[in-house]
Amino acid sequence: MKLKALLVLMAVVAPLVLGGCMAVVSPAIGILYTDVKGPVDAGDSVGSKEGEACAESLLGLIARGDASIQAAAKAGGISRIASVDHRTENLLGIIGRFCTIVRGS
Repeated sequence: MKLKALLVLMAVVAPLVLGGCMAVVSPAIGILYTDVKGPVDAGDSVGSKEGEACAESLLGLIARGDASIQAAAKAGGISRIASVDHRTENLLGIIGRFCTIVRGS
């Protein structure tokens, strides 16, 4: 009887632990915590202005935000884009955040 209860418990817990509640694009992923920056594209120079736009996810059930290059450029008052990077944050698969970082003039 104990074996049956253990198997049922494993069947319930395994998808939660192994399935990952939420995924965010990242060059490296930590199981407990992720805070990684990575490149997307670069031109000849980095630029003097910087803008950032983010999208967030909660438990992989609810996602909202505008992490587009256009939104990041607008946030930084950038009309000529020189480089684009991104930042990924993830805490225990519960809260995830993906940000686009634009530099230019």
